[in-house]
Amino acid sequence: MSLETLPLFPETARVNDRGHLVIGGVDAVALAAEYGTPLYVFDEETLRNQCRSFIREFSSRYAEVKVLYAGKAFLNRPLAKLIAEESLGLDVVSGGELAIAIAGEMPAECIYFHGNNKSPNELQEALALGVGRVVVDNFQELEALNQLAGEAQVRQAVLIRTSPNVDPHTHKLTTTGTLDSKFGFTIANGQAESAFEMAQAAANLDLVGLHTHLGSPIYETEPYEQGIGVAMEFAAAMRDRHGLQLTEFSPGGGFPIQYTINKPILPVSAYADVITNALKQNCERLGFIPPTLVIEPGRAIVGRAGVALYSVGSTKTIPKVRTYISVDGGMSDNIRPAIYEAGYEAIVAGKATSDNSQRVTLAGKYCESGDVLIKDIDLPELTAGDVIAVPASGAYCLPMASNYNAAQKPAVVLVKDGSTRIIRRRETYQDLMLHDVD
Repeated sequence: MSLETLPLFPETARVNDRGHLVIGGVDAVALAAEYGTPLYVFDEETLRNQCRSFIREFSSRYAEVKVLYAGKAFLNRPLAKLIAEESLGLDVVSGGELAIAIAGEMPAECIYFHGNNKSPNELQEALALGVGRVVVDNFQELEALNQLAGEAQVRQAVLIRTSPNVDPHTHKLTTTGTLDSKFGFTIANGQAESAFEMAQAAANLDLVGLHTHLGSPIYETEPYEQGIGVAMEFAAAMRDRHGLQLTEFSPGGGFPIQYTINKPILPVSAYADVITNALKQNCERLGFIPPTLVIEPGRAIVGRAGVALYSVGSTKTIPKVRTYISVDGGMSDNIRPAIYEAGYEAIVAGKATSDNSQRVTLAGKYCESGDVLIKDIDLPELTAGDVIAVPASGAYCLPMASNYNAAQKPAVVLVKDGSTRIIRRRETYQDLMLHDVD
């Protein structure tokens, strides 16, 4: 049976007496029939509980905490509004995400603007809207932001993003805090100190703190402890040599979710323990008044809350080699397996209590041999039209979705207490041609 995978699904997931997967009180098979597939289903209760969990676990251990949702994991107007309702701020990395955040009623002062190559237009937009913080990533940005803030007659609060050269032991393509990274000012080679001096001297910038981010997902707590130690040692040096007043410190995000049965994760409380203790101990050791702690969970907020639903199409059996079951989605809506070799589990939404009698590979419908969602998974006997449910699909699938092969991006529904609300409609053929110019 497939019930061992149920803990990977949203908190409200269960199996009804018909053997159907139910999310937020709604039958997943019925959802697929009503809205079509591929379909992404988000459970509102799980979303809100994850927001509250991060606030509770960190705030109970540290005096001043800001929790920012990292919008790159998935963002649209309804989700931005939900995040704001739960008293989280927002971390954005582009003018587009900034526009969505504002349209979703996120207060501008609660927005932190990240990114390694913000354009002058994006910086102007941020200044005009009054974003709370700009997290500066390079020397060109420091110079441009100071000039643009002067022209706008504002003094912009900034954090300097530092690279502490700490290995987070995650995938090389999602590692961000090592020496060889496009992100941030490297501490080890003196660039971070030069950036600090430049920011201190900038008439139109208010340097309020330091930021660091190691990568994602991080399954261990030790990299956070190490990264905080390196960053705080640097902060102490900047205080002693240049008079830094450290009022904010961010170790970034990178908190994981469980994608597969064989790779469990630590609870939020474990990360909260290590991060808050490391910051408090370093402050005491180095003589700092504890700054405001800023954390940036993204995947950990939306990942478990989202489930992807697909319909089974064709079957190809290669005797003594493999059986391919093709579904109506794939790398167009979830490219993570293709680029990160990301692993997932799945159940048959209408046969959740049936025996797993066959080993198959779930393939997408797109014209790439690498378009495989899950390789070698045991599932019940499948027929065309069966609905496949893939848990832990709420983060980074939809934001990285494409129109490859002129695919239509899927609809997204929010479920709660047996009701559904569509929060993004499925694209149409007309949408695919909307920007064409004859």
